Amino acid sequence: MASRSPNKDPWAGPEVSGRAAKKAAKAASKAAKANKTRWYKQIAQVYQMVAKQQPLIWLWLIAIVAGFEAVAILFGAFIWKGNIGYMAFLAAPLGLLACSMYLGRQAESTAYAQIEGQPGATASALATIRRGWTIEQEPVAVDPRSMDMVFRVVGRPGIVLIGEGSTGRVKGMLKKERQRVARVAPGVKVHELLVGRGDDQVPLPKLVRKLKRLRPSLNKAALAEVNRRLQSIGGMKLPLPKGIDPMRARPDRRALRGK
Repeated sequence: MASRSPNKDPWAGPEVSGRAAKKAAKAASKAAKANKTRWYKQIAQVYQMVAKQQPLIWLWLIAIVAGFEAVAILFGAFIWKGNIGYMAFLAAPLGLLACSMYLGRQAESTAYAQIEGQPGATASALATIRRGWTIEQEPVAVDPRSMDMVFRVVGRPGIVLIGEGSTGRVKGMLKKERQRVARVAPGVKVHELLVGRGDDQVPLPKLVRKLKRLRPSLNKAALAEVNRRLQSIGGMKLPLPKGIDPMRARPDRRALRGK
Protein backbone atom coordinates (compact mmCIF):
# COMPACT_ATOMS: atom_id res chain seq x y z
CA MET A 1 0.00 0.00 0.00
CA ALA A 2 1.22 3.47 -0.81
CA SER A 3 2.04 5.58 2.19
CA ARG A 4 -0.46 8.32 2.78
CA SER A 5 0.82 11.80 3.44
CA PRO A 6 -0.30 13.29 6.75
CA ASN A 7 -3.31 15.57 6.56
CA LYS A 8 -2.33 19.19 6.61
CA ASP A 9 -4.10 21.70 8.75
CA PRO A 10 -6.24 23.82 6.37
CA TRP A 11 -5.78 26.81 8.69
CA ALA A 12 -1.99 26.54 8.84
CA GLY A 13 0.07 29.05 6.96
CA PRO A 14 2.72 28.27 4.36
CA GLU A 15 5.72 26.30 5.52
CA VAL A 16 8.81 28.35 6.23
CA SER A 17 12.00 27.13 4.64
CA GLY A 18 15.35 26.99 6.42
CA ARG A 19 16.70 30.04 4.58
CA ALA A 20 13.59 32.06 5.35
CA ALA A 21 13.83 31.13 9.03
CA LYS A 22 17.49 32.19 9.14
CA LYS A 23 16.66 35.50 7.45
CA ALA A 24 13.84 36.10 9.91
CA ALA A 25 16.15 35.33 12.84
CA LYS A 26 18.81 37.71 11.51
CA ALA A 27 16.24 40.44 11.01
CA ALA A 28 14.96 39.96 14.56
CA SER A 29 18.50 40.10 15.99
CA LYS A 30 19.25 43.27 14.02
CA ALA A 31 16.04 44.86 15.27
CA ALA A 32 16.92 43.93 18.85
CA LYS A 33 20.41 45.42 18.49
CA ALA A 34 18.95 48.58 16.97
CA ASN A 35 16.52 48.99 19.87
CA LYS A 36 19.21 48.31 22.48
CA THR A 37 20.71 51.47 23.92
CA ARG A 38 24.48 51.67 23.55
CA TRP A 39 26.59 52.05 26.68
CA TYR A 40 27.90 55.45 25.69
CA LYS A 41 24.34 56.69 25.13
CA GLN A 42 23.41 55.47 28.60
CA ILE A 43 26.35 57.37 30.08
CA ALA A 44 25.29 60.48 28.16
CA GLN A 45 21.75 60.19 29.50
CA VAL A 46 23.03 59.78 33.06
CA TYR A 47 25.33 62.79 32.65
CA GLN A 48 22.50 64.96 31.34
CA MET A 49 20.29 63.98 34.27
CA VAL A 50 23.00 64.80 36.81
CA ALA A 51 24.04 68.02 35.04
CA LYS A 52 20.53 69.43 35.47
CA GLN A 53 20.93 69.26 39.23
CA GLN A 54 24.72 69.80 39.37
CA PRO A 55 25.85 72.09 36.52
CA LEU A 56 29.50 71.90 37.66
CA ILE A 57 29.69 68.10 37.52
CA TRP A 58 32.01 68.35 34.52
CA LEU A 59 34.62 70.09 36.65
CA TRP A 60 34.63 67.22 39.13
CA LEU A 61 35.02 64.67 36.34
CA ILE A 62 37.96 66.56 34.88
CA ALA A 63 39.49 66.88 38.34
CA ILE A 64 39.28 63.12 38.89
CA VAL A 65 41.04 62.33 35.61
CA ALA A 66 43.64 65.07 36.24
CA GLY A 67 44.27 63.70 39.72
CA PHE A 68 44.96 60.20 38.41
CA GLU A 69 47.24 61.59 35.73
CA ALA A 70 49.14 63.74 38.22
CA VAL A 71 49.75 60.80 40.55
CA ALA A 72 50.87 58.64 37.63
CA ILE A 73 53.29 61.31 36.36
CA LEU A 74 54.79 61.82 39.82
CA PHE A 75 55.15 58.07 40.23
CA GLY A 76 56.89 57.79 36.87
CA ALA A 77 59.13 60.78 37.56
CA PHE A 78 60.40 59.93 41.03
CA ILE A 79 59.77 56.24 41.71
CA TRP A 80 59.67 54.42 38.36
CA LYS A 81 61.98 56.80 36.55
CA GLY A 82 61.88 57.05 32.80
CA ASN A 83 58.30 55.72 32.48
CA ILE A 84 56.27 58.89 32.74
CA GLY A 85 54.47 58.35 29.43
CA TYR A 86 53.72 54.73 30.20
CA MET A 87 52.31 55.57 33.65
CA ALA A 88 50.20 58.39 32.21
CA PHE A 89 48.82 55.96 29.63
CA LEU A 90 47.87 53.47 32.34
CA ALA A 91 46.25 56.16 34.48
CA ALA A 92 43.83 57.24 31.74
CA PRO A 93 41.47 54.19 31.89
CA LEU A 94 41.65 54.18 35.68
CA GLY A 95 40.61 57.81 35.74
CA LEU A 96 37.72 57.14 33.37
CA LEU A 97 36.60 54.20 35.52
CA ALA A 98 36.67 56.39 38.61
CA CYS A 99 34.64 59.02 36.73
CA SER A 100 31.98 56.48 35.79
CA MET A 101 31.72 55.27 39.40
CA TYR A 102 31.46 58.83 40.71
CA LEU A 103 28.88 59.72 38.07
CA GLY A 104 26.83 56.65 38.99
CA ARG A 105 26.74 57.63 42.66
CA GLN A 106 25.76 61.18 41.81
CA ALA A 107 23.02 59.90 39.52
CA GLU A 108 21.65 57.75 42.34
CA SER A 109 21.69 60.72 44.72
CA THR A 110 19.97 62.88 42.10
CA ALA A 111 17.27 60.29 41.51
CA TYR A 112 16.55 60.01 45.23
CA ALA A 113 16.46 63.79 45.56
CA GLN A 114 13.82 64.02 42.83
CA ILE A 115 11.42 61.54 44.47
CA GLU A 116 12.13 62.10 48.16
CA GLY A 117 9.11 63.49 49.97
CA GLN A 118 6.63 62.33 47.35
CA PRO A 119 3.95 59.73 48.22
CA GLY A 120 5.15 56.26 47.30
CA ALA A 121 8.83 57.17 47.13
CA THR A 122 9.58 54.25 49.45
CA ALA A 123 8.27 51.81 46.85
CA SER A 124 10.68 53.23 44.26
CA ALA A 125 13.60 52.75 46.65
CA LEU A 126 12.57 49.18 47.50
CA ALA A 127 12.33 48.36 43.78
CA THR A 128 16.12 48.68 43.54
CA ILE A 129 16.60 45.58 45.73
CA ARG A 130 17.45 42.71 43.41
CA ARG A 131 17.39 39.54 45.48
CA GLY A 132 17.03 38.16 48.99
CA TRP A 133 13.80 39.98 49.84
CA THR A 134 10.11 39.53 49.12
CA ILE A 135 8.67 42.98 48.53
CA GLU A 136 5.01 43.91 48.34
CA GLN A 137 4.53 46.09 45.27
CA GLU A 138 1.62 47.92 46.88
CA PRO A 139 1.50 49.36 50.40
CA VAL A 140 -0.20 47.16 52.98
CA ALA A 141 -1.86 50.17 54.63
CA VAL A 142 -2.71 53.66 53.36
CA ASP A 143 -4.42 56.66 54.90
CA PRO A 144 -6.36 58.11 51.92
CA ARG A 145 -6.52 61.59 53.46
CA SER A 146 -2.91 62.15 54.47
CA MET A 147 -1.43 59.56 52.04
CA ASP A 148 0.59 58.03 54.88
CA MET A 149 1.68 54.51 53.89
CA VAL A 150 3.08 51.33 55.36
CA PHE A 151 5.12 48.91 53.22
CA ARG A 152 6.03 45.35 54.12
CA VAL A 153 9.14 43.42 53.07
CA VAL A 154 10.23 39.96 54.17
CA GLY A 155 13.76 38.61 54.24
CA ARG A 156 16.22 36.64 56.31
CA PRO A 157 16.13 39.27 59.11
CA GLY A 158 12.37 38.73 59.43
CA ILE A 159 9.44 41.01 58.63
CA VAL A 160 10.20 44.69 58.08
CA LEU A 161 7.41 47.27 58.23
CA ILE A 162 8.35 50.61 56.68
CA GLY A 163 6.30 53.70 57.40
CA GLU A 164 6.15 56.77 55.17
CA GLY A 165 4.48 60.01 56.20
CA SER A 166 3.65 61.82 59.43
CA THR A 167 5.41 60.19 62.38
CA GLY A 168 2.42 60.26 64.74
CA ARG A 169 -0.07 58.74 62.31
CA VAL A 170 2.34 56.24 60.81
CA LYS A 171 3.28 54.82 64.22
CA GLY A 172 -0.35 53.90 64.80
CA MET A 173 -0.55 52.27 61.37
CA LEU A 174 2.65 50.33 62.06
CA LYS A 175 1.22 49.07 65.36
CA LYS A 176 -1.92 47.75 63.64
CA GLU A 177 0.12 46.06 60.91
CA ARG A 178 2.41 44.47 63.51
CA GLN A 179 -0.65 42.96 65.19
CA ARG A 180 -1.86 41.60 61.85
CA VAL A 181 1.39 39.85 60.99
CA ALA A 182 1.80 38.56 64.56
CA ARG A 183 -1.43 36.56 64.18
CA VAL A 184 -0.18 34.57 61.20
CA ALA A 185 3.56 34.58 61.94
CA PRO A 186 3.99 34.43 65.72
CA GLY A 187 7.55 34.47 67.00
CA VAL A 188 8.98 36.02 63.82
CA LYS A 189 11.04 39.12 64.43
CA VAL A 190 9.34 42.29 63.19
CA HIS A 191 11.35 45.45 62.47
CA GLU A 192 9.80 48.90 62.16
CA LEU A 193 11.41 51.68 60.14
CA LEU A 194 10.29 55.24 59.51
CA VAL A 195 11.42 56.98 56.32
CA GLY A 196 12.31 60.63 56.70
CA ARG A 197 14.91 63.15 57.79
CA GLY A 198 13.84 63.49 61.43
CA ASP A 199 15.09 61.84 64.58
CA ASP A 200 14.90 58.02 64.65
CA GLN A 201 14.10 58.04 60.94
CA VAL A 202 15.93 56.55 57.98
CA PRO A 203 16.64 58.86 55.00
CA LEU A 204 15.30 57.48 51.74
CA PRO A 205 18.76 57.13 50.09
CA LYS A 206 19.93 54.99 53.04
CA LEU A 207 16.85 52.76 53.28
CA VAL A 208 18.16 49.86 51.17
CA ARG A 209 21.50 49.96 52.97
CA LYS A 210 19.68 49.83 56.32
CA LEU A 211 17.72 46.75 55.25
CA LYS A 212 20.85 44.92 54.13
CA ARG A 213 22.55 45.57 57.47
CA LEU A 214 19.82 43.86 59.52
CA ARG A 215 20.97 40.61 61.09
CA PRO A 216 19.48 37.40 59.68
CA SER A 217 17.15 35.44 61.95
CA LEU A 218 15.39 33.06 59.54
CA ASN A 219 16.67 30.19 57.43
CA LYS A 220 15.38 29.49 53.92
CA ALA A 221 12.68 27.04 55.03
CA ALA A 222 11.35 29.41 57.69
CA LEU A 223 11.45 32.31 55.24
CA ALA A 224 9.35 30.39 52.72
CA GLU A 225 6.83 29.50 55.43
CA VAL A 226 6.55 33.12 56.57
CA ASN A 227 5.92 34.27 53.00
CA ARG A 228 3.25 31.62 52.58
CA ARG A 229 1.47 32.68 55.76
CA LEU A 230 1.61 36.38 54.92
CA GLN A 231 -0.08 35.67 51.60
CA SER A 232 -3.16 34.61 53.55
CA ILE A 233 -3.68 38.11 54.98
CA GLY A 234 -2.79 39.77 51.69
CA GLY A 235 -2.18 43.47 51.38
CA MET A 236 -4.33 46.55 51.28
CA LYS A 237 -7.82 46.28 49.77
CA LEU A 238 -9.03 49.46 48.16
CA PRO A 239 -12.59 50.41 49.14
CA LEU A 240 -15.27 50.08 46.47
CA PRO A 241 -17.93 52.75 45.89
CA LYS A 242 -21.13 52.05 47.80
CA GLY A 243 -23.97 50.45 45.88
CA ILE A 244 -21.71 48.82 43.27
CA ASP A 245 -20.86 45.12 43.32
CA PRO A 246 -18.57 44.24 40.39
CA MET A 247 -19.39 40.52 40.78
CA ARG A 248 -23.13 41.20 40.19
CA ALA A 249 -22.84 43.97 37.65
CA ARG A 250 -24.74 43.34 34.42
CA PRO A 251 -24.23 45.03 31.04
CA ASP A 252 -26.84 47.32 29.59
CA ARG A 253 -28.32 45.18 26.81
CA ARG A 254 -30.03 48.10 25.11
CA ALA A 255 -26.71 49.91 24.85
CA LEU A 256 -25.12 46.79 23.39
CA ARG A 257 -27.84 46.64 20.73
CA GLY A 258 -27.32 50.32 19.92
CA LYS A 259 -30.76 51.43 21.14
